[in-house]
Amino acid sequence: MSLPLWEPSPERVADANITRFQRFVEERHGVTFSDYNDLWRWSVTELGDFWAAVWDFFGLDAVSGYDEALADESMPGARWFTGAHLNFAGYLLAHGAADEVAIVSAAESGETRTTTWQEMRDQVASLAATLTRLGVGTGDVVAGYVPNIAEAVVAYLATACLGATWSSVGQDYAPAAVVDRLAQLRPKVLVTADGYHFNGRRHSRVEALGDLRAGLPTLQHVIMVSRAHAASAGDWMPWDEAVAGPAPELRPVPVPFDHPMWVLFSSGTTGLPKGLVHGHGGFLLETLKQMSLHWDLRPDDRVFWFTSPSWVMWNLQLSTLAVGGGILCYDGSPTYPDASTLWRLVSEHRVTFFGTSPGYLQASENAGIRPAADFDLSALRAMGSTGSPLAPYLHRWAREEVSGVPLWSMSGGTDIAGAFVGGAPTVPIWPGEISVRCLGVAMEAWDEQGRPVHGEVGELVVHRPMPSMPVHLWDDPDGSRYREAYFSTYPNAWRQGDWITITGRGTVVIHGRSDSTLNRHGVRMGSADIYAAVETIPEVVEALVIGAEQPDGTYWMPLFVVLDEGVTLDDTLVGRIRTAIRDKASPRHVPDEVIAVPGIPHTRTGKKLEVPVKRILQGAPPERVANPEAVDDAGLLRPFLELARERSAPARPTGA
Repeated sequence: MSLPLWEPSPERVADANITRFQRFVEERHGVTFSDYNDLWRWSVTELGDFWAAVWDFFGLDAVSGYDEALADESMPGARWFTGAHLNFAGYLLAHGAADEVAIVSAAESGETRTTTWQEMRDQVASLAATLTRLGVGTGDVVAGYVPNIAEAVVAYLATACLGATWSSVGQDYAPAAVVDRLAQLRPKVLVTADGYHFNGRRHSRVEALGDLRAGLPTLQHVIMVSRAHAASAGDWMPWDEAVAGPAPELRPVPVPFDHPMWVLFSSGTTGLPKGLVHGHGGFLLETLKQMSLHWDLRPDDRVFWFTSPSWVMWNLQLSTLAVGGGILCYDGSPTYPDASTLWRLVSEHRVTFFGTSPGYLQASENAGIRPAADFDLSALRAMGSTGSPLAPYLHRWAREEVSGVPLWSMSGGTDIAGAFVGGAPTVPIWPGEISVRCLGVAMEAWDEQGRPVHGEVGELVVHRPMPSMPVHLWDDPDGSRYREAYFSTYPNAWRQGDWITITGRGTVVIHGRSDSTLNRHGVRMGSADIYAAVETIPEVVEALVIGAEQPDGTYWMPLFVVLDEGVTLDDTLVGRIRTAIRDKASPRHVPDEVIAVPGIPHTRTGKKLEVPVKRILQGAPPERVANPEAVDDAGLLRPFLELARERSAPARPTGA
């Protein structure tokens, strides 16, 4: 397209936080930037100066001094803001007017509660005092097995205030999957709830506590939130007791810049989940940059991202509080009782920034929802999308049906607790493209020889450090697992594992995971390009494509489709699917077969299981490539296992 989907008005550009930051840098360093790309180039060329400017712009100079902004830029092992001492929770809790709402908690049941900033501060102080009495101190681990509720936010903040380390898992995970993650951390205290809401039901998690106690032998205390009204008195401390009484003075413990704050986990689909340890300072800088400069958030904003405490977007939504804004926590299904649920929440709670996924946008379109026509979205200023690439047609649908609100597609993740690429309030948006490389992210597309490429597909590589890169992996004393995960392909450069194209205007197109690249007739293509073509067909709800090398040297490329209710996969529909791929993606990547399946398996953060399905169809034992506990619905793997058995069975002789 020659025209962008959205362009900022001159007034919006002038009022943007990033514009104020740009002027701050220009005055400090005697430079001039003509546009965002100029500012980005300076931010990755003068890396130490850029992050020092972020530090001062957000008032961290009043919190702590430091020796050097970037003392060592080794990758891995960069040393940031040496000599600095701070506390992420302490910085966050210093914001917000006492009687303003910090957290809105909404449940699928219809229950809604609000927590003011002062109430949140008081609860954090009381819980921190309780944790101290229970023996929690700097270096200990507090774990959460919780829904997306206000108590989870308070528990994290209290933990961080003490210099202890937090890690949480949503209650949709079965106990075995929880133990796979949390047992590695050897937690001292568990904060949990007696259940959660989903699809019109209350799901009790009281019985799971016995399994968790057995699998977490270091556990000394449990704090229980009454949520599903499923728990009577038991061998735990009730939440109300843990935060009861007059709030003591809140005294967050200053810790070194890279002191462990929380552990986030990889999906764990092909092995024990990796624990990524993130520090106080690195995450604080990344989130201030992202929330204020890229998302343009202010103290009067309210952010709602449909997420779970298992996913990094929960951590990012929580960090909205660091710029003085409020958040909406939702405990429930996005599509119960229907696909308009999240739009209704945006309307009812006057959400100003709504975070979603291509999957939910697709469900909304399929259901015939017209968000701006059906709901009052007058408070909404911007939207974000992540989890998978955003197809151009969905981008256009959102532009048309949400009254011109900018929708910033972004990509980053658990690994860096932030974004590599995203939007900016001063830059236009083109359909299916991510507007910018984020400030301070020295990202390029590299070929197999490690050379930068432009206008063609390459690996997403970050060749200079970011302060929010993990401090280390849990239980990785020599750093070998860390290096193998991110630095084994290109020494001294971070390889994320995504195929991307950087366009001539500086935007980024993500084509899918590079480890699931389609290599048909020597021409490589990302799976996202196939999905963008196929999922424009109304009868197709979702698709999954793999390219599997066969023992005889051939290449098999099937496309699996989930069809709308009542639709049959006949020759006519198969023909339309093939034509769509031929015309909108590539004639060389028309699938060998189109196969209908009941559903597509995903990780619990919504990513399609392309590589595990490919390896299953190549004959790998399923238990080695896909941990059922890490899959949203392990039963959806069954059709692929059956197909693998059929294809491996010896052919019967003719006439047998």
